[in-house]
Amino acid sequence: MIRTNVEQIGDPFVLCDGDRYYMYATDFDVCGFKVRISNDMKNWTVAGIALDLRDSWGHKDFWAPEVIYHNGKYVMHYTARRIIDDSLRIGVAIANCPQGPFKDVYNGPMFDFGYAVIDGHVFIDDDGAPYFYYSKDCSENCVNGIYTSQIYVAKLNKDLTEIISQPKLVISPTEDYEYNVAVSAKRWNEGPFMLKKDGKYYLTYSSNHYKSKNYCVCLAISDKPDRGFIKATTNPIVSYRDVKEDFSGPGHNAFFKDKEGNLKIVFHIHTDANCITQSRKAVICDAKITDSTILVKFN
Repeated sequence: MIRTNVEQIGDPFVLCDGDRYYMYATDFDVCGFKVRISNDMKNWTVAGIALDLRDSWGHKDFWAPEVIYHNGKYVMHYTARRIIDDSLRIGVAIANCPQGPFKDVYNGPMFDFGYAVIDGHVFIDDDGAPYFYYSKDCSENCVNGIYTSQIYVAKLNKDLTEIISQPKLVISPTEDYEYNVAVSAKRWNEGPFMLKKDGKYYLTYSSNHYKSKNYCVCLAISDKPDRGFIKATTNPIVSYRDVKEDFSGPGHNAFFKDKEGNLKIVFHIHTDANCITQSRKAVICDAKITDSTILVKFN
C-alpha cells in the first residue's frame, strides 16, 4: 500500500500515460482542478491547473474529475455547481495533453435531466460501446421520504461528450453496511467505477457519509453493463476495518494499470483519523479481480 504525499483532496483519479502518472482530484482551494505528476506513484508534484474554474460554467464544488485518453484527445468529466441555480451537474472538457488546459465542450453541463448529478465515469465495453455512469445526488433526490444517492447508466456518443439514451437506474443503497443512521439519515451510492473480466461486469461504488469513518468501497456484479447488478457478499471490499492504524473513511475509488500493466486501486482516506474533516489523502493499493469479488492488497 502506498500512502501518497497528496493531501487536502478527495476523490482521486490516476491516469498512466507513457512513463508518467497523472492524478486529478477534488481540490479544496477551489481553483478548478490541479494536475499532479509522479514517476513512482508515491511522491507527486503539482504541475499546474488542468481545468480553471474561471473558464467554466460552474462556480464552486468542483468534484471528482476523471480523464480518459480517447481518439487522440484527453477527455475529462467532472462535477461542479452551476452558477445560475447552484445545482450540481456534470461537465465534459477536452485537452490535447494530460496536463491540460482542459476546455469545456459546452457552455454549460454535458446534460441536464432536471436533477442534481455527480461523479461521472466512462466505461468502454469490448465492442467499443461507451457507457456513462453517474450518481443522482441526494441533494435533490428524495426516495420514500429519504434523501438518497442512486447510480444510473446511459449510453454515450463516440466522442464521449453526449448521452444518447435514456438513463437506467443501476443500484440504490439497500444494505445495512451502506448507511449509518447515527451519522446521517441520508443514504449514498456514489462514485461508480466499472471493470470487466471474463464477461462479468464489476461495478464499484462508495457508501455512507464521506466524513464518517464508515465511508467505504462496495461492489456489485452483473452479466450486463446496464442492468442485473447483484451486490457482492464480500462487501464492503474496502473499509476502515482493513487497516487498523490510520484507516478512516476509505472511499471514492478508481482503478488504473501501472506501467507494467498491474491493476491498481486509488482512493482517499481521512488525513487525520482522530479528527475527521473534509481533508483527505490519496492511497494506492494492488487489486485483483476474482470470480466473486475484487481483492485489495493492503500490505
